[in-house]
Amino acid sequence: MRRLILLRHAKSDRPAGVADHGRPLNDRGRRAAPAVGTRLAEEGVRPDLALVSTAQRTRETWEAMAATLGDPETRWQREIYEATAHQVLTVIQSAPDSAATVIVVGHNPGLGDLASDLAGEGPRAVRNRLALEFPTAAYVVIDFDTDHWAEIAPGQGRLDRFVRPRDIDPDLGG
Repeated sequence: MRRLILLRHAKSDRPAGVADHGRPLNDRGRRAAPAVGTRLAEEGVRPDLALVSTAQRTRETWEAMAATLGDPETRWQREIYEATAHQVLTVIQSAPDSAATVIVVGHNPGLGDLASDLAGEGPRAVRNRLALEFPTAAYVVIDFDTDHWAEIAPGQGRLDRFVRPRDIDPDLGG
């Protein structure tokens, strides 16, 4: 079995004069990121490998939660920045099979589209909600009945959970 966690970066700021790739987290994002990491750890969902976009906001999101999740191996992946669902899937399919659980920290719309594409099974109401929204700092956990990352494909996953920051703490919004 392979377990995939797709995590959208926490809420970011838009400071004047800063290019999109360099945008940092805002105050809400800096509060949400560690809360999400804590929730994942409490649920026993700990990745063996993190594939993280090189954008400032994704790096800050991951750095705020990595220690809570056991500091797994991290690979900074430029290919995830501004990627389509298909491009993110290609990155995931190249993950080593030695990593049973992989987390991808990335961006919408690609990440949200990929989550919807992969989840062929799971609670219909939750899959429908996922198709409508994938807010900042939200994550999904999708399981695949395979031993090889290269074999995962749209419709083959079972949605285990979809958690938004407001599900953790209403003050985190998102």
